[in-house]
Amino acid sequence: MVYVTRRETFNAAHKLHVADWSDEKNKAVFGKCSNKNWHGHNYELFVTVVGQPDEITGYVMDAKVLSDIVKTKITKSVDHSNMNLDVDWFPKNFMPSTENVAIQFWNRIEAEVSSQGATLYCIRLHETENIYAEYFGPNGK
Repeated sequence: MVYVTRRETFNAAHKLHVADWSDEKNKAVFGKCSNKNWHGHNYELFVTVVGQPDEITGYVMDAKVLSDIVKTKITKSVDHSNMNLDVDWFPKNFMPSTENVAIQFWNRIEAEVSSQGATLYCIRLHETENIYAEYFGPNGK
């Protein structure tokens, strides 16, 4: 098996806040990412697919097609958005933590990647240079 990864970038804002909690509890759990502190990140998204290279093209999946899927299904919607308010395909009352966003990205593109003959292997989402989440699908790695 061969693993191929495509990197895309986007900028988006969010805040981490549970409406049913007090401001104090939100601050204790989410720190400066909570309450009234809308803030943004320059995200890096790495989408990895796996499969056997095609005998003719040598591709597991055409990287341009993968890029088009990611841009059309994900980054076009989230780039320069407020992820708490603007992304209509996120679930209602969605908490846009890096972990939850990675899961939603997987759900958004898995079928389309499969239709290209590859298997989605991993979504890796960097929120900052120091924090990222990796999601290997509902069945794990």
